Amino acid sequence: MPKTSSKKDKGSGKKDGEDKKNSGPPTAALFNKVKITPLGKKKDNKNHSSRFRVSQDRELQKLPLLKDSSGVEREELFIQKLRQCCTIFDFAVDPLSDLKWKEIKRAALNELVDFVTHQRGVITEAVYPEAVNMFACNLFRTLPPPTNPHGAEYDPEEDEPTLEAAWPHLQLVYEFFLRFLESPDFTPSTAKRSIDQQFVIQLLELFDSEDPRERDLLKTTLHRIYGKFLGLRAYIRKQINNIFYQVLYESERHNGIAELLEILGSIINGFALPLKEEHKQFLQRVLLPLHKVKSMSVYHPQLAYCVVQFLEKDSVLTEVVIKGLLKFWPKTHSPKEVMFLNELEEILDVIEPHEFRKIMRPLFQQLARCVSSPHFQVAERALYFWNNDYIMTLISDNADVILPIMFGALYKNSKSHWNKTIHGLIYNALKLFMEMNQRLFDECTVRYKDERQRERQKIKEREEAWVALEQAAIQNADKTKSGNAIDLIHPSTGNSQFSSPIADNEEEEDGIDPTTLADTINALPDKGAPAEDEEPVDAAVQRDLTRRKSFLPVDFETRKALLQHHQHKVEPST
Repeated sequence: MPKTSSKKDKGSGKKDGEDKKNSGPPTAALFNKVKITPLGKKKDNKNHSSRFRVSQDRELQKLPLLKDSSGVEREELFIQKLRQCCTIFDFAVDPLSDLKWKEIKRAALNELVDFVTHQRGVITEAVYPEAVNMFACNLFRTLPPPTNPHGAEYDPEEDEPTLEAAWPHLQLVYEFFLRFLESPDFTPSTAKRSIDQQFVIQLLELFDSEDPRERDLLKTTLHRIYGKFLGLRAYIRKQINNIFYQVLYESERHNGIAELLEILGSIINGFALPLKEEHKQFLQRVLLPLHKVKSMSVYHPQLAYCVVQFLEKDSVLTEVVIKGLLKFWPKTHSPKEVMFLNELEEILDVIEPHEFRKIMRPLFQQLARCVSSPHFQVAERALYFWNNDYIMTLISDNADVILPIMFGALYKNSKSHWNKTIHGLIYNALKLFMEMNQRLFDECTVRYKDERQRERQKIKEREEAWVALEQAAIQNADKTKSGNAIDLIHPSTGNSQFSSPIADNEEEEDGIDPTTLADTINALPDKGAPAEDEEPVDAAVQRDLTRRKSFLPVDFETRKALLQHHQHKVEPST
């Protein structure tokens, strides 16, 4: 056998050598087969799963079925199966190991799920700690470091989520625990000895798992615990807030923000009125700042739902929410700006008219900037507000304030925007404004044209002032070359006469008056000629005003030390 293998190797080596010798340069088709990984993206690692503490004794024995037992024997058998399911197997390093015993555990878990679902009176006091311990042994673990990019860089089509290799067992454990919590025999007063604050902390840590299947079951599990254990509700909200604070001010990364916000959405919906100060602070300090996180696109629908739930509970918070959105409004990220506009329309759908009047000025100033955006999706989404009947009712009731704010952006972009779809939407908005109040529309048109005329006049005056200044500089340069330069420093005051007209009008909006500038330039004295109202200047005084090159003081000790250092540096080493 070794000899045969050797000949085979030699033959294959010779064949490979001939192929390399006869093969030409690689063709284009060969290059097309090569998959190039973009820089900055990590290659997906499908085996990147959690590492469990594998049990030493993994040889399980198949126990009798629960349905074949009764009374005390059934309770003891139930506990034995729960302890048997605490055995942890390896699914990541060697998934093909212990297949026989893995199947025994899987069958036992399926039997437990079915038993708790259909049987009554089976959850006794002795079962509670065993069931919670089995859940903890299988699920509480240290999560692996993240492998996929997060936030806006995450592409669901390209970046596959990292899935747990042990999911065949984990899923059944989650299902059993959910059936356990939902069972009519479940008593929270007895279970609170095992399901305590430490249990909640460990459960919340699992929300950072990259497996979306696990996060979905965790969401349901935590929601059931929140509903069953009244004493843990405030603690659960506090710990969720701590996760949000960590995302806001430390890591800006967490995989379970969307699921936690979904839980909070149903919690907010059940808040009693009037709202507690704690809940209002949660809105201002957590939900609104979550709009500034780079990865907001991952959880924005759930975040917007929570904000709208608060406004439906208490409309007085509308002003705080709108001002918070405007504070965190994106400046350079157009997709995020579209998400803000989506949320803003949801808020306007539930806003009260008296609250709308408080925030309509800053709100429509921002909408005017969005309409003027060169990104057509931002402008298009902002103009879709005019297709909302309730928003149009609010605009119609306050047209005397809103139309002057919006008219400039609409009129300008109706002709200058590059996208034709935007033109049609703008014409539709202008038509609606015209139908609301024709007189006000005409006034805004006249006012806008007057403002444009004033702007053009300012630009013209500014250009003429610069032309006059340039001509004066050319004349001054010619006189300097001929030896008749104008002395710009007045002998008596030492101030530049040239700076007077510009400095006086520097803060005026109308720019520099070219007539004043020309008169000032012509009024400048000739070279050496004294003004009518001043005395002749003595030649010695005139020489003193001449600028001379300044000299720096010399420290001879420092200079000597530098020379010695230089000589020591150039001496050859012996």
